[in-house]
Parts: sequence; structure tokens; C-alpha cells
Amino acid sequence: MTNSDPQPKVFYPTYGVHNPPKYSPCACADCLYQRGPGEPSDPLYPEYWTAKWTMYRVFNKYVDFPPPYDGPPPALKEGVDYQLSIGTSYYDSTWRGPNGEEGAMMEYYDEWSLPIFPIDNHFSSSFVSLGNKAYFITYDKDRPKGMPPICLFSDLNYPPHRDFIKHLPYSKGDSERLDGRVQAYSFWTNPDPTKPPIQTGAGPDRTADGAVLFGYAFKSVWEPDPVDKSAALYRRPHSFYFSGCPLNPPNTPIVSQYFTEFAIIRPDPAKTWDWVAKLIGGKDLSACKLFGSSEAEIKPGVKAATWAGKTRP
Repeated sequence: MTNSDPQPKVFYPTYGVHNPPKYSPCACADCLYQRGPGEPSDPLYPEYWTAKWTMYRVFNKYVDFPPPYDGPPPALKEGVDYQLSIGTSYYDSTWRGPNGEEGAMMEYYDEWSLPIFPIDNHFSSSFVSLGNKAYFITYDKDRPKGMPPICLFSDLNYPPHRDFIKHLPYSKGDSERLDGRVQAYSFWTNPDPTKPPIQTGAGPDRTADGAVLFGYAFKSVWEPDPVDKSAALYRRPHSFYFSGCPLNPPNTPIVSQYFTEFAIIRPDPAKTWDWVAKLIGGKDLSACKLFGSSEAEIKPGVKAATWAGKTRP
């Protein structure tokens, strides 16, 4: 967007990852973090890819075992400390829309939606970004009563650029938690939404302070792609870890999406971007109503006010 572009109607600060830095209280100019001596170079997304992942919704002992995780959270028990679900992501930075839109991404959550809203997340959903606009989709098989099949999540929430990691600080602590097998980047946002992030690194946990974690890890080793044998070696994404909504429901202080499969496979437009365009049908969609539930309960030690209209970067 340029300075002459109209102010977006529905957007959330994402510190340079999903919308321009000027819309966020960044810690440094343009939300760009300079890498220090001894820190690794920044990984890049491939131009397009498809990935399967396992999502861990961690609701117990997350303070003692902060992410990133190599799969299940260590020393924690499924069903007691965390819940497991699955999904698939599709990404194509080369996609171009009919009106000049650039970049597309779709994240499909099977049976358990992204738990960042103060509602029961036991339903399938997708987040789709086509150019600047992002949409939230639900499905006939398990759509909650009263939810539309599709709504406008934001009119300024583009897919992460291939070099998006430049907007996150490198965390030596997060990287060493997995013995250097990953390059990890993370910060906690300030409970005051007008001020810059308060901490680099997932530990110590700041959930009780009303802060929000945003972290991403790539594998440290350069590897061949499992499908495209002609592609150059690259560092594959390892996990995306962040704060969910700590209210109950969905009772999700910490979330980790661990990539189980990642390959340079161009998404099928008929099953992704073209399908979404047909669902939109050229209509001006209403804004989603996903925040603010009368059923949500405040967990002890959690400042609920931060979740009134806040989402992840």
C-alpha cells in the first residue's frame, strides 16, 4: 500500500508480516531486525509450497515447557496437557489475481479451528489470503450455528512474503532449546497495543501478563526438496508457535504447528484460489464476528482485555 491508499477498515497489527510496518508499534524501523555477529542468515520460503502439519493446543505446563517443540511438547501428556489436531497449508507467492492482487495462502484446519478467538473451536475452517484481503471459511460438515460459509477477516492481511522472517528477532534461547537443530525467531507483544514488543524469545512465558507470543522456526540444515529434485537446497520450515486465546473456551495459551510434510508443490488453483473466488462470488462480504463471546471464562492470572479484538501476527 502507498500513502495515498485508503485506510483499511478491518486489520490487525502484524509487525510487518501480514501488513505494512506502519500499522504496528514496531521495536525498530520498518520492523526490520538486524542480525548480530554469529547469528545465521535469514531463511526464505520457496516461491510456492504445500505443507501438512500437526497442531498442538497446549493448555497445561506451558510455562515450564515453552516452544518450539520437535513434535509433541516434551514431558506433556496428550489429552491431559495438550490436544492434537491436523491441517494443511498452501502458499503461492507467484499467484496474481484478476485485479492485480499478489500472493495467495490458505491454511486449512481439520475439525479444530485456529484457537485464537474466545469461542469453541471444534469445527473445521480455513484462513485464505488473496492479495491484501483475508477470508475466514467454514464448512457444511461442521459449521457452527449462525456462522456464514465465508466472511471478510481483514482487508489488509496479505500472505507472508518469502523473506518475512526479517520482521522477527532471532532468539538464541529458542534455537538452543532444540539443540541448534532450528533457527528460531520470536517475540512477545506488549500488553499495551500502542507500544513495541516486550521480549525476544518464548521463555519466560508472558501469558499471565497479557502479552502475545509470535514465533517461527526453520530447520538449521540446508536440505533437498523431497519432491522437486531440481530445486536448490534450502532450510525448511520447522514450526510456527504462538499464543492462542487463553480464555475458556478455547483454553489455548500456547499453540505449535509442527510441519510433518513440506514440499515445493504448487497448490492446485481449482481446490484453493479459484474455489475461494467462486465462494466469494464477486460480493462485498461482511466482516467476520469472531471476537467476544459471552461464554468465555477468564483463566486465573490471565488479563482478558488483551483478547478483545486482537489476533496473532
